[in-house]
Amino acid sequence: MKLGAFSISLAVKNLETSKAFYEKLGFTVFAGSQNHNYFILKNGNALIGIFQGMFENNILTFNPGWNENAEALPEFDDVRTIQKHLKSSGIALTSETDENASGPGSFTVVDPDGNVILVDQHL
Repeated sequence: MKLGAFSISLAVKNLETSKAFYEKLGFTVFAGSQNHNYFILKNGNALIGIFQGMFENNILTFNPGWNENAEALPEFDDVRTIQKHLKSSGIALTSETDENASGPGSFTVVDPDGNVILVDQHL
């Protein structure tokens, strides 16, 4: 199964304070804005999303169809294919995408330790 680009999405208390902190660690802004309450920060192929007021807990994020530069991959497993595989493996989903649709879609699962995993396809 190809899950695509990986990032961690952090729920932060103060967007600018967190942005400044991660910039000191060598990250640079890749996407997002203060007006939209989030930034995606990049250091090499490491991605961190910082989000203020959008969700309560940190989320592990995978983007099928994208590499770490948000560039389309020539081949990838569609989010619906991944969703069907996980469901057939007995993994309970906490949200689902429409299996009859195509293009963008997402679903979430929670790992045994309570960590939320978002599989979010933008293509």
